[in-house]
Amino acid sequence: MRKLDWYIFKKFIGTFFFAISLLIVIVIVFDVSENVDSFIKNNASLYEVVFHYYIPFIPYFINLFIYLFTFISVIFFTSKMAGHTEIIAILSSGVSFRRFLWPYIMAALLLASGSFYLGNFLIPRMDTVRRTFKNTYMENLMKSSGQNIHVQIEKGVYAYMSSYDMKRTTGYKFTLEKFDNHKLEYKLTSDKIVYDTLHNNWHIYNYIEYYFEPEERLVRGKLKDTTLMMKTSDFYFVKEDFEEMNLIELNRFIAQSRVKGADNILPYEIEKHKRLASPAAIIILTLIGASLSSRKTRGGMGLNLGIGITITFSYIIFMEFFRVFAVSGIISPFMAGWLPNIIFATIGIYFMVKAPK
Repeated sequence: MRKLDWYIFKKFIGTFFFAISLLIVIVIVFDVSENVDSFIKNNASLYEVVFHYYIPFIPYFINLFIYLFTFISVIFFTSKMAGHTEIIAILSSGVSFRRFLWPYIMAALLLASGSFYLGNFLIPRMDTVRRTFKNTYMENLMKSSGQNIHVQIEKGVYAYMSSYDMKRTTGYKFTLEKFDNHKLEYKLTSDKIVYDTLHNNWHIYNYIEYYFEPEERLVRGKLKDTTLMMKTSDFYFVKEDFEEMNLIELNRFIAQSRVKGADNILPYEIEKHKRLASPAAIIILTLIGASLSSRKTRGGMGLNLGIGITITFSYIIFMEFFRVFAVSGIISPFMAGWLPNIIFATIGIYFMVKAPK
């Protein structure tokens, strides 16, 4: 089987890269036509458009649709092999169907490993450049957290602002409270607080300090300079900033946000489990595709491709369906990431049982 293994492996990988390359060209053409007005209006140079936006865009796009094109590639070349009676010849020579699937699994593992590296390490690093370009020339990715902002800046220490101005790095109606064993021991209120980017500290204006331990006292002042365990980024959010975080940074951010009592970590947890589950989907869809298209049918490749595309888009719909459930709090982010894989792994087992032996 060694020669046949390499034959199938090369067919698989070659078909995949040919298909994804064609689609990348098409997508870039459509994207240029859609965004060219923004590039011209905001005076983006050709160098920046090519190297700061489209070059980082390519691996992002590949990883976004890698399982879709893996499945289509498997359906395409396996149906051609079945149509040419190659699979019947292989199985008739005494090779089991499980053994026949080995090169598929090896190729799928290679693509899954590449997808894991792309999604969790390479793309986040390249997305820093792409998102900087996008923020400069296409859309503002930084959004205010709105009114009445509450954050836990460290254990037992809570901060509140009625509003925050990102451009002036200024918060209004600021309150800071410190608790010890759920007992309030210190409170500060002020008209506004301004972050000094030069000295990396905060200026607190027109403040009142309340000390409750060891004895009650009150201190008033016009200006107080202090270093607090909070950052300006605690009071605004960057749209889908998890795209710039690798897996280690994403886990660290989730852990820190939980300590701070942040209530916006759900999208980050969904993204984490999506990144972990997507590479497994490549292997599952490969086994489904190989099992489905290994039988020679009268409908030929067209019938297999139609069924394969239907299954693939069903997988995408399931992913979005469960993601919405996770956002609504109906299911956990873990289940949202892995339930589609569990469902389609069951379908894959069924097709493997029904495959020609």
